Amino acid sequence: MSDQFNDASKDSDQLRHERRDERRHVRVEMPFNVRLGDDRVVKGYDLSMGGFSAFTSLHFEQDREITVALMLTASGVELSLSAKARPLRELGEANHQRMAFEFTELDPNQREILRRVIRAQMSGRHVSLEGLVDQEDPQTPRKRQANVATPARQPKRRVPVFRYTALLVAAGVLTAVVAATIYRNVFLIEPSFAAVTAPRTDILAPGAGQLENLQLNAGDQVERDQPLIQVNNAELQNDLLLAQASFDYNNRLVDNLQESLDEARGGDVSVATSSNPGQGDMGYETLPPEIAQTRVEQFETARDYESSRIDAYQSRVSANTIYSPCNCEVAWALSAAGGTYVNEGDRVMTLVSTHDNDVMVEALVHMDDIGDIESHQQAYIALPNASEPIPARVRSVALDVERQPRAGFPDWVRQQQNVASVLLVPEEPLPAGAVGTPVDVRFTEAPMLDTAAEWTYQAGRAVFQGVQSLWGEATERLQSAMN
Repeated sequence: MSDQFNDASKDSDQLRHERRDERRHVRVEMPFNVRLGDDRVVKGYDLSMGGFSAFTSLHFEQDREITVALMLTASGVELSLSAKARPLRELGEANHQRMAFEFTELDPNQREILRRVIRAQMSGRHVSLEGLVDQEDPQTPRKRQANVATPARQPKRRVPVFRYTALLVAAGVLTAVVAATIYRNVFLIEPSFAAVTAPRTDILAPGAGQLENLQLNAGDQVERDQPLIQVNNAELQNDLLLAQASFDYNNRLVDNLQESLDEARGGDVSVATSSNPGQGDMGYETLPPEIAQTRVEQFETARDYESSRIDAYQSRVSANTIYSPCNCEVAWALSAAGGTYVNEGDRVMTLVSTHDNDVMVEALVHMDDIGDIESHQQAYIALPNASEPIPARVRSVALDVERQPRAGFPDWVRQQQNVASVLLVPEEPLPAGAVGTPVDVRFTEAPMLDTAAEWTYQAGRAVFQGVQSLWGEATERLQSAMN
């Protein structure tokens, strides 16, 4: 008996007090059941993240893993957490035999549920399904007391530096584009209208008649001296035929009368009474040789007159065919289908010279601003859907815009009052197909500042057009997918 007491005293010297918050895993006493193995269900005593203890009289081999299932109750629903554990040691007295188990394998999701259950039990709350799915864990009394004394410091969320850098760069670019747009619209000279133009040549009908089809349409290229139009004047053709017939008649009269004089040998000669075949019935009379010779001279005069008429009619007929004055492009052509009738002076075709030096930009500038524009002044041209502006120079300033007819400007625009025409020569050749395209023009007074503002504005516009195009394509794809 004394030996047992000495052994107990010796064991008590090795025991020490262990606070709950100093343990590796906090043990919580709570009601739960445990299924040991396949079918044995026992009552649990306490539970921790590292293991549990349960009332059982069964004997297990040390360090042998068994399958266990913790059966917990939350809001009237039984939760079963499967795991693998190994027995450690026996606890308690004989009447209340307990066995301690240590978890050897536990699924991470089930471990999180177990942690929330233990946390809820330590905070003095009942285990519930809502508590298991909450984003925040319940606080224990010790933590609640600490929170009342000093607020918990929330960890600072670290934002990557490149995000701030990207935001600053985007804000800087947006500010620059807005500033360039304001400066461009307020301080730079803007014309009321501007378009790409080229020298224009109008082909007019030389006379009245039917227009013959020479198979020329808008967009065709023509070479110098190539036939463009031909007008068929039926009345002129009839006059030419009559003149040729009268010439031939008088020529035959002269030849016949001269032959008769040679055969008469001084006797009377039979001579026609008229040199015009169109004067009804022709008569003949007998005349002395002297008078007959005079009549021959009259017939020769009539023949020469008809010859002059033939030359005049042929000249007028040839003038009804118009040839190209240059190597140009047909900008517009009157359709000759069905024998279109035209009057003298009607416009039947328009030619445009599209060489590199001929395609320019014409702008109409208000008279209030024309005093600030000089020859060779810098300007910028922006074509539609272009990403970069095109530098240009002022070639001429004219108050009479009709003095320089150019294709590409509508007539109603030229009727504006208090405007002057300014021709701009681009430093880069413009395509011939751009003739008639409206453009955006800005005249500069401070080249460096205005150039920077113009390029910034055009870059921002290009980016906006690109985003708008991508958005349109995405919208179309979405609509097609929905359909």
